[in-house]
Formats: sequence, C-alpha cells, structure tokens
Amino acid sequence: MLKRLFHTGYSRMMILLFLLLATAGSLSGQSRKVIDFNRGWWFKLDSSQQYSNGRKGEGWRKLDLPHDWSIEMPFRENSPAGSGAAYLDGGVGWYQKTFKLAQAEQGQRIFIAFEGVYENSEVWINGHFLGKRPNGYIGFEYELSPYLYWDGRENLLSVKVNNKNQPNSRFYSGSGIYRDVKLISRNPVSIGTNSTFIRAGQLSEKRAVVDLSLEIEHNLEESKKITLLTAILSAQGAVIASKRTTLSAVKAGLHSIAQQIVLENPVLWDIENPYQYTAKIKLIVDGRVVDEQLTKFGLRNFSFDQQQGFILNGRQLKIRGVCLHSDLGALGMAFNTSAALRQLRIMKAMGVNGIRTSHNPAAPAFLDLCDSLGFVVMSETFDVWKGHKNPYDYHLYWDEWYKRDFVDHVKRDRNHPSLFIWCLGNEAQEQWHSKADGTAIPIALAAIVDSLDGTRPTTIANNELSKANPVLMSSAVDLIGYNYNHKKWASFPQDHPGKKFIVTESTSALESRGTYDLVPYDSSRMWPERWDIPFSGGNEDRNISAYDNVFTPWGSNHQTSLRLMERYDHIAGMYVWTGFDYLGEPTPYTWPARSSYFGIVDLAGFPKDVYYLYQSVWTEKPVLHVLPHWNWKQGDRVDIVVYFNQADRVELYLNGKKIGEQSKDPGRYDLVFKAVEFEPGEIEVISFQGGKKLLSKTIRTAAKAHRIQLSSENVTFNSANKELSFVHAYIVDEFGTIVPDADDKIEFEVEGDGAKILATDNGNTTDLTSFQSALRNAFHGKALAIVRSKNKGKIRVRAKSEGLISGVIQLEAN
Repeated sequence: MLKRLFHTGYSRMMILLFLLLATAGSLSGQSRKVIDFNRGWWFKLDSSQQYSNGRKGEGWRKLDLPHDWSIEMPFRENSPAGSGAAYLDGGVGWYQKTFKLAQAEQGQRIFIAFEGVYENSEVWINGHFLGKRPNGYIGFEYELSPYLYWDGRENLLSVKVNNKNQPNSRFYSGSGIYRDVKLISRNPVSIGTNSTFIRAGQLSEKRAVVDLSLEIEHNLEESKKITLLTAILSAQGAVIASKRTTLSAVKAGLHSIAQQIVLENPVLWDIENPYQYTAKIKLIVDGRVVDEQLTKFGLRNFSFDQQQGFILNGRQLKIRGVCLHSDLGALGMAFNTSAALRQLRIMKAMGVNGIRTSHNPAAPAFLDLCDSLGFVVMSETFDVWKGHKNPYDYHLYWDEWYKRDFVDHVKRDRNHPSLFIWCLGNEAQEQWHSKADGTAIPIALAAIVDSLDGTRPTTIANNELSKANPVLMSSAVDLIGYNYNHKKWASFPQDHPGKKFIVTESTSALESRGTYDLVPYDSSRMWPERWDIPFSGGNEDRNISAYDNVFTPWGSNHQTSLRLMERYDHIAGMYVWTGFDYLGEPTPYTWPARSSYFGIVDLAGFPKDVYYLYQSVWTEKPVLHVLPHWNWKQGDRVDIVVYFNQADRVELYLNGKKIGEQSKDPGRYDLVFKAVEFEPGEIEVISFQGGKKLLSKTIRTAAKAHRIQLSSENVTFNSANKELSFVHAYIVDEFGTIVPDADDKIEFEVEGDGAKILATDNGNTTDLTSFQSALRNAFHGKALAIVRSKNKGKIRVRAKSEGLISGVIQLEAN
C-alpha cells in the first residue's frame, strides 16, 4: 500500500496540479487518437495478381484481424514449409480496408501502425506505395497524411503479405496480419513514436528519482512555446508527483526533452507484487493540449551476480522460466489477449516466474500481461543473423535491416518492467562459421542496447561452448548464456572466471500427454541418436511416453536439469524448452507429426505429468500427483511414479491392500514404486509429514466410455474485449472417471447470437484434422473447444458422440 507522507502544502500543490491537468485537457484542440483498426478487412490469397493500384478488389473474403491464413490451410506432407512449420503452406495474401476521414481531421498527421505481419509486407494507400518490411515480428508504422482523401471519398489501404518462399523458419510462423493494427491521429506537434523512455536514475526504499525522456516532433513552420506536463499516477490512479517543463521558441524539427521527477517511498515492482505507475504526459501549445500519452512503468532494483545469480529488490531469486513460441496452438499466430493470458496463468500456477520470448519479439499486449502478472522476461530479437538456418530466412535481409529492426524493438519494449534481459540471438551460425561476424555482430547489437536502454544486461543463447566460439567469448555481452550442456553448468565459475551465468535454454525432454510405455521408469531413451541422423525408431503411433525418460541428445530429462539449476547459486536461472507444445518442429518424428513434444503442457493447454513435478518444487501449493492411469491388461507390471512436496513419506495401496511405502530421497523430486502388478480397481497414494496424513490421491480403473463431461475455464467472458472461452470435453465412464484410452470422435455445437466454435484441439501431435473443424477425436479421453462470441448473451455448447450421452454447458458473453 502506498505510504502517504505528504504534508499539507504538498497536498495543496497536488490539488492545483490536478486542476491544471483537467483544465488543459478541456481546452479545444486536436490531441492524439488511437483507433482499433482490426475490423472490416477484405482478404484474398493470390500470388498471381497485383492489387496495389488503388482499386478495391471484388469477391474477397471479409474478416477481422488479427488473422493467420496458414492455420486455415490443410496439412500437406509435401508442403514446402516442411516439418519445421507444421506442414502448413504460406503463399501470398492481400488485405484491403476502406475508411473515411472527417474534414475536421485535416491538418492532423495520420499513421497506420502494424504490430506484426508475417512476412515481407508491402503497404499502399490509395495506390501510393508506403514501404516494405521483411521482418515478420517487428512492429512498424507509416504516415498516410499526404495521400489521404478528406472530402468524403473512401480511402483504400492495401497490404501485400508474401510468405511464399519456404522454408524460411525453423518453427511455425503463420502468415498474414497476425497482430493488431491501429490508426493513429496526431497533431503536427506531438510525441515521437516509441521515443518515451522512463527509468529510475536513483532508487531506494525511501526515494526514487525517475528520469523521463522523449522526443517532440514539431512539424509547423512557425516557432512555438511548448510545455511538457507530466503527472505520475499511482496504481490506484492518484496523482502523486509532477513536473512541468517549458521550451520557448521551438523551431520545426525533432527535439529531445528530459525531466526528473522525485517519488517518495516508492512501491517496487516484484514478481509477487507487480506494481506499476503511470506517467500521464501532456504536450501543451498555445494553451491547448496537442498530445497526450499514458505510459506504464515499474520501479525495481535488480542485478546479476557471478556467485549469487539473480538478485531482485535485495533478495536472491532463482529465475524459474520457460520458453514460449508466439503461436497460440489451435489459433495459430493470430494474437488474442485472452489466449495468451490463459497460457501465462497456467505457467504461473506451475510456479513459473520467467518467460523467454523464443525466438523473436512478442506482441506488445503479451508483455503487458507479463508486466501485470510478474514475470522475468528474456526478450529475444533474432533467431538468425547473417548465417542462414533455412534457405529463405532472415539472413537474406540482415545487412539492410538488422539495425532498424533491433532499434525499433528496443524502443518499443524498453518501458516494460517485466523485461530484464535482452537476448541478442539464438544459436547463431556464426558460432562456427564466421569468426569475423561472430565477433562484430554481438558488439554492434550490444551497442544498440546500451545507447537506447542501458538499464538491462544482454545475453546470447549459445549451444557451442568451445572457447574458440567468438559469440560465446564476446566481452560485449553481459551474461553468458548456455543452451543445454547441463554437464557443464557446475564448472561455469572455473570455465569463465568472474563471469555471470544464465541457462537460456534447457532440457528438451519429449512427452505425449497421457501416453505411457511399459518400460522401466528409470530407463532413459535418447531420441534421435544424434541431431543430424534421421530418426527411425520410436512408437508406431508417433506418441512418446510421459514418464520423463525420453529426451534429445543435446538435452536431458526434466528432473536432471531441474536439480542442477536449483543446486548451484551461480546459476541465475533457466528457461525450460518449452512451457507449451508449439506448432512445427515435431522432434524426433516427421510426418504425420506436425507439432512439438517438448512442452510441459500440450498444445491444447492440458498439463502433462511433469507439470506437477515443477509445481511440487516451484510452488508452496501442496502437491500429490500420481502417474500413470490404471487401465492395463491383467498381468502387466507398471511403475507407479509420485510427484509430491511438503511430505517425508508416501504409502501406496492397491484395492485397499498396502503395497509399500517410501521416504523422500533428498536428491530426487519423485518416488517410484516399481513393477506393481496390475489388477482392476483402484490405487491410492497417501503422503505423510512426521506421521501426519497430508494428502491422498486415488486413481481408478475406468469402465467403458459412457458420456461426455463438459467444463469451462471461464464460463463468463467479455465479447467486446475479444475474450474466448476454453471448454474442456472429457470422455468418462458411468462413475465419472476419465477413460484414458478414449479416442471417440466428438462433434461440438454452439447456440447463441454471434457465437462460434473458433477452433478445436486435443493435444495429439499427429492429428491432421483442421483446427477450424468442429469435429475432433478425443486424445486420451480429452478434447478442447475454443468459443468466441461477437455479441452479448447466453451461449449453449453441446458435445456429442455416437454411443455416448452428450455433454452440455452454458456460457455467458457479457
């Protein structure tokens, strides 16, 4: 809670400031307007025609953005995108939108801002070419003003997206205008795009000196007196500090301006209390507010230490992170805030406090969520530098575009309090193939960070640990980052004396949710044998046991990396590969597998068993999780695994008969009851602490499938905010037990004005059914339907399957 230590005179000053702000805002004048420009676009997939001449296309499909057309395509074994991009085609797509501007807007500067277009976008307004942007993850904007109609005629915006040349990514990228678009109206005197930067020059428990800087774009012929008025608002919206700065006789051009504002008794941003302030910034010219901007920021003290790892606000803290790709599973790359929030909440409940945006910049709204939820974000810009990983990837554009792209990224995201580390690149080919570039590129990128930010360290994700690697050994980088190589974590202080260390990527274990092979739990399997040898083994159905005993040759199982990271203080933390399964890169398999096995949570958002391993270590929540299911053949011998915490002993019972008990091994995070002979019925596990019973968990043998049971993660959701409802479908027996081998085909139906089944999924990496289909086979007894509604009202979702009692659930869009 904010401490109130203001004396009476100070309070009167704040009241006067508040009145001044209110008065300035009420004066007539044109200030900034930001308009959601996502609705009412027209789309056509066409690589043979050019639609840039200012004429509206005919017969195109109408849709709202964000949009990913690749996720709508059929999976094709011979797709040029290959397994890395989930066998989903790219192509060339065109988007058009018409709009009118009122005569009163003339004289304003009008911009169109895109937060992400994959890839090679070209933009025209009324037939006039505005520019091209090859990078698919960097936001950009163009000024439309010189080419607009102000007389009531329609303006036509045309966008070409060229994702035809494949492969250009190692993982699924999607195709199209897949993030938000905004139309921005600004006064000729206004704050420059992404020029505002707020940081704490001095910070203690009692006092913060906040440094604010920005650029004023002055596009009028005559000189002007310009006043910058800044008020700092608490999280509750109260004005707690202010600053007024006036520049006299400002001529046309670009002008930098800085302020220092003192905050008494500041509240620090932390992972448990992600407190944010807001800077309310106004530009006043001739007594009129000509621009206004609200910028959130957080204050925190942090450092990386060669012995203690990561220190946040004075305390040592392990970064317990995961890597996340930008796709949202069945939704593809089309960004949706509620879907991203769902992912982050699932991670938070697991005990995750860190996110790595692998391997490119995330959507701005994603970082807003990380700010508000309290994550330690490693923000990554490039998967590729000059050396290529695919024939048509970013290496083609590096020399011309890297500086502009990186500058735009840093300037856009540097005010996010959740962002702690700039990751300059991932497993760059320059580690091996170009000593000159491997030396020069880290220096150039780190210099950009230092010039535009200077408050956060830089790192690079290296998977080559030889000291001959110029990228690893670069003195320009603040943190040494290891990808994998877990056997070398302990010796880091000796290998790199005086250096600071973080595990940028770890583990790469492989699991399919709900799949269990009857092999000993402690029998490790490395799939594939080597990264460059095609994999020919495995299971016929392309599923992988969830016992946490299958992993890649460069990685480890989950428990191995987790124990090492927690053991050594000099390891600041690690980012596990990956939090969620993602589209593409279905290691070790190829077709028909089309998505990854790496996730701790499957593509549909259902946790795999190892989720509870992490939860038992990373949270204070009491955990007792048992695997596998208890549907086997008579005579099968099954290893029963228990993940638990806050207990020193576990007992196992089969149909009421005690099978055994085990005490917690300080060197492990699990217990294993080996080769328990199956007999139908139930197994019960009970945890104890000092003789006191804590928790019990029962797993029953399921009978035949009887009905579909529906539940929703959010029964009510906001249609105006494009929120989605995530409906779980479970196939259960007559007693309500999930049938673990059920794969019945489920048909989802929805009733309600404006309601739609947006996508379905089941977490099965080999399911080639279109994500847009309302038909979906269950996978190990589970499936998911994602529901949206454009209107308010009650929604009824039904799930039916031949021979089963249908499931029904009522939702409400408000």
